[in-house]
Amino acid sequence: MTALTELTPFSYHVLILMAVLIIKSVISHFVAHEPLRFFQFYCLQLGKKVNNSKNSSQQQVIAGLLAVLVTLTPIVIILWLFADFVAVDYVWQGLLLYLALGALNLGQVNKTIAQALVAKQNYLAKQTLKPWVLRETEQLSIVGLSKASIEMQLLRSLQQIYVVAFVFLLFGPLAALSYRLLLEMHYSWNNKLATFSHFGFYSQLFIALIAWLPSRLMALFIFISALGNSTKLSWRLSKVHFFKLNSSYVIAVFAYAIGVRLGGVAMYQQVKLRKTAFNDLAKQPEPRDIIKASSKIKLILVSSLMLLSFAAITWQLITFR
Repeated sequence: MTALTELTPFSYHVLILMAVLIIKSVISHFVAHEPLRFFQFYCLQLGKKVNNSKNSSQQQVIAGLLAVLVTLTPIVIILWLFADFVAVDYVWQGLLLYLALGALNLGQVNKTIAQALVAKQNYLAKQTLKPWVLRETEQLSIVGLSKASIEMQLLRSLQQIYVVAFVFLLFGPLAALSYRLLLEMHYSWNNKLATFSHFGFYSQLFIALIAWLPSRLMALFIFISALGNSTKLSWRLSKVHFFKLNSSYVIAVFAYAIGVRLGGVAMYQQVKLRKTAFNDLAKQPEPRDIIKASSKIKLILVSSLMLLSFAAITWQLITFR
């Protein structure tokens, strides 16, 4: 306890982040679990109850905003008040961060998908991918499954690990958990689905605003990890997405970094949605590119954590010199 009290706030939060990541990584290796499963179920039921497609688009947008506020506000207030009764502060912060962080076994999930595709077990690959994506997987080819798997791991790593860690370090565990709950609302009421095209407007907007800066930091690490691979060309072609409030920029940078096409057409509720395509002149992704992408994402996450640890140690030494 004495050692922890001597840490700077930044070093203290970095230490908690590292500890929770290690604990969750070990647990996830042995047991696949989702602590927020009940909240996901609640969001789905609330969306069905509150969202009325017969209402005007403006009424649906307002209903979506009210659903976010009514859901998030009482949870935040209760957890904020409860924190005063917790004797061991770092345990409480670690618990909230543990709930906020997403799955840490996505590399293993994509390895299973890649192995299934190589073995021509497309059905197994589709069933493995299905719980992790919003798009329909039944009609996907090997190329489509490879592309969807890469994008899934990239975006989930960004949204559920990178952004969560960023919010935690800047604003604390309650803010990190609040963001994650908002992210689950966005997943449940995604405006790519025709049913929630208006209802999910504000949940999508809030997530885009929160994730904008950390996603650019992650893109910077992607650039650094791919130096020499036509870096100037990839920057020139991807910079048009830099200020967009979506994940286009990160996907574009990653597509150039691993040398494959990403984005393009996807099916949602039997509706074909034409999304932006990235790195059109490159080859289509293959199962081996799933493994390559997974290794690249792991490198980016580990490098970011190492730099963060170095910054925390340096700041600690400077402060207590």
